[in-house]
Amino acid sequence: MEKRIGLLTSGGDCQGLNSALRGVARALYEKLDKVELIGFRDGYRGLIQKDYVMMNRSDFSGILTVGGTILGTSRMPIKLIDQPADPQKPDGPTRLMAMIATYKALKLDALVILGGNGTHKTAYLLAQNGLNIITLPKTIDNDLWGTDITFGFQSSVDMATLVVDSIHTTASSHGRVFIIELMGNRAGWLTLFAGIAGGADVILIPEIPFSLDIVTHSLELRNKKKKRFSIIAVAEGAISTEEAKLSKKELRRAREQSGFPSIAYLLAHQLSEKMGQEIRVTVPGHFQRGGPPNAYDRVLTSLLGTSAADLIINNKFGVMVGFQNNRVVSIPLEEVAGRQKLVQPGSIYIQTARDLGICLGDE
Repeated sequence: MEKRIGLLTSGGDCQGLNSALRGVARALYEKLDKVELIGFRDGYRGLIQKDYVMMNRSDFSGILTVGGTILGTSRMPIKLIDQPADPQKPDGPTRLMAMIATYKALKLDALVILGGNGTHKTAYLLAQNGLNIITLPKTIDNDLWGTDITFGFQSSVDMATLVVDSIHTTASSHGRVFIIELMGNRAGWLTLFAGIAGGADVILIPEIPFSLDIVTHSLELRNKKKKRFSIIAVAEGAISTEEAKLSKKELRRAREQSGFPSIAYLLAHQLSEKMGQEIRVTVPGHFQRGGPPNAYDRVLTSLLGTSAADLIINNKFGVMVGFQNNRVVSIPLEEVAGRQKLVQPGSIYIQTARDLGICLGDE
């Protein structure tokens, strides 16, 4: 059996992309008589501009432990899909048309796409247009519908937890309140897990709007109990109960008018005024999505990658390879695209945080 397969990584980078590519490639090399693998550079851009590289076995050696992606990546919002592929030729083919043309010109049997929510919207559109598509769930936010966990998430939790752990010593030494802003614009999985694992005293996530008064009371209560320091883990997309009443446009305007670069600095200012003490801020940023994948993600990507290879061999397309209840499953792209898996206020993780005495800003 012979196959010609395209590979691309799209959206934000994270740990595990290379190990996932390796899983797909090695399984195909092992199980097929002949396979040609074509890697598209910088995500959908490479597919649009026909920018690709013919790959061989050696390209997938030594990358199991390497973070980032050897193919490069970029973001392309689906709202731009109907724009001209070449800005210099406004009447030329659209980006969607160019992607389809590249797929057909290279005579691909399938295209394996690694990405998150935005990536899956475009992947589903490509599948609707007759392309054989298989996707793998990548995002540090862990917010893709149809899978219990996405690769990159656990490695990112480890990195974020390392930050929280490290802040403990300086916070304790100086008796200060520290706010650590972690990634997560709409979903709070990363902040919730790292906050629990790192022993944060307050965890604020987008799914649960917080009251400044409740957060203040929680910190003051710790002071009365002679606690020397407090650590607040806040997701970048966390909002107050007042902000939750605003439209997206109104919220954006209010944040811009505040003069603070992010929620952590705004919250630090508000708490400092209410409590009359200095509040320190740490924003680890892209540190959280960097470095090598941990052991869990290496195993997970190997499971997902080899399963994707099996689907290709058996000509089963239009699906995302997910992980549910310790089993690898195939989820139709139509069920995944446009849906987001958010932290539910009644989940066991939220209840665990409450049982530990962690303030979530709402009670």
